[in-house]
Amino acid sequence: MDPVLQEVLDRGNYVVFFDVSIAGSPAGRIKMELFADLCPQTAENFRQLCTGEYRRNTLPVGYRGCPFHRVVKGFVIQGGDFERGDGTGRACIYGTSFPDENFILKHRGAGLLSMANSGPNTNGCQFFITCAKCDWLDGKHVVFGKVLDDESMLVVRKIENVPVGQGDKPKLTVTIDQCGEL
Repeated sequence: MDPVLQEVLDRGNYVVFFDVSIAGSPAGRIKMELFADLCPQTAENFRQLCTGEYRRNTLPVGYRGCPFHRVVKGFVIQGGDFERGDGTGRACIYGTSFPDENFILKHRGAGLLSMANSGPNTNGCQFFITCAKCDWLDGKHVVFGKVLDDESMLVVRKIENVPVGQGDKPKLTVTIDQCGEL
């Protein structure tokens, strides 16, 4: 087993992945550590939306087939709106939304996984991955994971560099084709 993966699992944290395509062409895999040790509720929500364990009417619900709907170079790539695909949908394994778990971790650099929200205690399915330090988000968004390795970060950088139009919407479709837990 990959020693980095083993180290994460030994800490009791999860490792999940997104296989991403840009304009229908495979862009690579993003592997992420979820900090279940620090943010168990947030990590579990994200994990179940990656694996398809969460179900509605016996059908799996989650990130598979979901777009990255917002890309801001030098800031974030945002996705996870499997409800509407445009940043207005909200759902989670706990209902419509759930409270901010904590603000222990800070947006100190690129590759951090954080919950997108529409204000305090409105976490759902949307997330973002930082492309740089974003300390003005500290205390407003829950950091609950990180991109695991350089190969994964390269995929984040590919997404970050997709041309965008109005509202930071990618001009090329960026899709999570497959996702799950390692």
